[in-house]
Amino acid sequence: METVRIIITVVFIIVSIALAGIVLMQEGKNTGLSALSGVADTYWGKNKGRSMEGVLIKITTVLAVIFMVLSVLLNMSLF
Repeated sequence: METVRIIITVVFIIVSIALAGIVLMQEGKNTGLSALSGVADTYWGKNKGRSMEGVLIKITTVLAVIFMVLSVLLNMSLF
């Protein structure tokens, strides 16, 4: 059982580093003064789900779920 715990810990560390890197690569959510001029309603703003930013958001969500599951597994007394 100790081997399983070591493997889960290594995967947890890799997911933690990847999650931090992906979050740092994302753009800021605040629009500032550009919201006053209507710049947010551009083609790229409407199709953000298909852009690189949309992909980063989906990857962040998946990594966050994996992070939480691994956190629970590591804190359970089964391992």
